[in-house]
Amino acid sequence: VQLQAYGGGLVQAGGSLRLSCVGSGRTLSTATMGWFRQTPGKEREFVAGIRSRSSSTYYADSVKGRFTISRDNAKNTVYLQMNSLKPEDTAVYYCALGRGSLILSTLKQDVSYDYWGQGTQVTVSS
Repeated sequence: VQLQAYGGGLVQAGGSLRLSCVGSGRTLSTATMGWFRQTPGKEREFVAGIRSRSSSTYYADSVKGRFTISRDNAKNTVYLQMNSLKPEDTAVYYCALGRGSLILSTLKQDVSYDYWGQGTQVTVSS
């Protein structure tokens, strides 16, 4: 299984970016998928997740209302649409494929994910 994340870049505060996570070797629609982010010296934190069957979505409080996670099953791709970006959103963003069916408490934990993309840098300038 391989995940490739791309779409990061430099954007001004208030701008938007869309991250993509393309999967190979596994149909992503059958897995719970998550987006996490990490800044230097800090632990990786949950950003958003989408369940495999119900496609229910979950967000960190810090991004709720600004970010949207979605799937395109035909393209085997998961997206993270990021709007109204803030400087504090600056981080390396990772997509990840979850281990089995995850309950909400475990869906937000990085240890619940088996496969990770390589990360894409998002920088938001003030």
